Amino acid sequence: MNQPLPFGTGPTPGGADLAELMQLVARGDKQAFSALYDALAPLVHGIVLRVVRDRAQSEEVAQEVMIDLWRQAARYRPDAGSVTTWAATIAHRRAVDRVRSAQAAADREHIQAAREHQTAFDEVAEQVETRLEREQVRRCLHGLTELQRQAVNLAYYRGLTYREVAEALRTPLPTIKTRMRDGLIRLRDCMGVTA
Repeated sequence: MNQPLPFGTGPTPGGADLAELMQLVARGDKQAFSALYDALAPLVHGIVLRVVRDRAQSEEVAQEVMIDLWRQAARYRPDAGSVTTWAATIAHRRAVDRVRSAQAAADREHIQAAREHQTAFDEVAEQVETRLEREQVRRCLHGLTELQRQAVNLAYYRGLTYREVAEALRTPLPTIKTRMRDGLIRLRDCMGVTA
């Protein structure tokens, strides 16, 4: 690779002007692109390296910039600025995009790690809360009469229907319904549940 040219549109080592080379590249001239590459690659790589600060990524981004120059050659307008200025602008934008992309990826990983950590904490908190609720339910169940406690245990902990509870306790169904209703009201009041 040759030394980078100073900003401007001076001739390349082969004698061609960079603006002329861009016109040839826009027409698909591979030799012109080779000369343009030799003239601009060191400049592009230097700009990218200053922004990205990682040699491997800088080389990759610099290659992407050079490919952009090949693909966008027809968009270059000499009246808007020199070829080197145009190339430097593209290089700087690409480098900044790479840095932002890397930062966004790091931020996403950090957020995900925080969520996973938070989830683990929430699981522990949930287990503690469940254990405390169980203890409160047990304490409140002891505040019921024996007949109410039996009916509630059979219905809610063993999954029996009211009719099955009545059969298991050999008690009329309306009596079981009354015991259940009164027992659940007392449980609700004991646990401080509103509504």
